Amino acid sequence: MSKNVKRGLEALLRPEDSIVVLIDHQPFQFTNLNSHEPTMVINNVVGLAKAAKVFNVPTILTTVIEERGGYIIKGLQDVFPDQKPINRTFINTWEDPKVTDIVKESGRKQLIIAGLWTEICVAMPAIQAVGEDYDVFVVTDASGSTSSEAHDMAVRRMVQAGIVPINWIAVVSEWQRDWARTETAAQLSDVLFDHGGASGVALAWELQLLNTPVPAQ
Repeated sequence: MSKNVKRGLEALLRPEDSIVVLIDHQPFQFTNLNSHEPTMVINNVVGLAKAAKVFNVPTILTTVIEERGGYIIKGLQDVFPDQKPINRTFINTWEDPKVTDIVKESGRKQLIIAGLWTEICVAMPAIQAVGEDYDVFVVTDASGSTSSEAHDMAVRRMVQAGIVPINWIAVVSEWQRDWARTETAAQLSDVLFDHGGASGVALAWELQLLNTPVPAQ
């Protein structure tokens, strides 16, 4: 078990300490995605990216051999239209200094990773980074694998290494932490309306009730 594992309030994500790396959400990778419904992974990773932008969390987009695997999906590129994804030949993103130099220069230690596929392009950098004293979180519902078993075994392996599995709504909720933080609350609500599924519907209902005048007695 990694010595990096945190407990208590220190274990929760903070936007000022977070950096996101999104790996290989490309057409070729989606063709052999069998652990999740592809539309769910697309929805979740785009929601995560939009929330990262709301909280000013640096987000690195990266692809592997895009001339063969295809450009990063449009919904993700549209969140960061001016960012050119880093195109790698390394299977392990953490071996590419074009990626790791950005992370190191940021000074941020809470590393949030999502990608395709979990057992390869997510597990490799996550395991290496946790060994370099990063607090690594893998967003399991914005990632996916060639099979359910491959995804599950990858998550189990990463947990043994001290990596924290988490879903995207938990990530953004820890970033927000308090609905009184009005500088991000409204923007995050918009992300949840669009990408939060039933949670977004429930939030919209709650806000509608809050804004409904109480009838005079």
